[in-house]
Amino acid sequence: QVQLVESGGGLVQAGGSLRLSCAASGIIFSLNAMGWYRQAPGKQRELVARITSTGSTNYADSVKGRFAISKDNAKNTVYLQMNSLKPEDTAVYYCNSKGPVSIWSSNEYTYWGQGTQVTISS
Repeated sequence: QVQLVESGGGLVQAGGSLRLSCAASGIIFSLNAMGWYRQAPGKQRELVARITSTGSTNYADSVKGRFAISKDNAKNTVYLQMNSLKPEDTAVYYCNSKGPVSIWSSNEYTYWGQGTQVTISS
């Protein structure tokens, strides 16, 4: 059974920092691309940051220079360090995985966590 469990959300003032964590189970974590997406009220879900199985990263323009994605393969956990937070960063943040769930198959699957609320006050 695949599970992606996010934590670390909360309410902070503008300019503050938060670190989100996503603990994964049931996937071959080291072979999966992991991503953070967010969805604000009335808006579509959008990619925030992504890290490939080899460690390459990409970011939405709106968060470049402020957010950093990283992962710890030994802990099956991906992180999103968010600095210089702005009110427009307020959203539910979702963890995403894409890749194999078994060493016996190269089939790739996409999974989502349940989301964690991030609220930035001005």
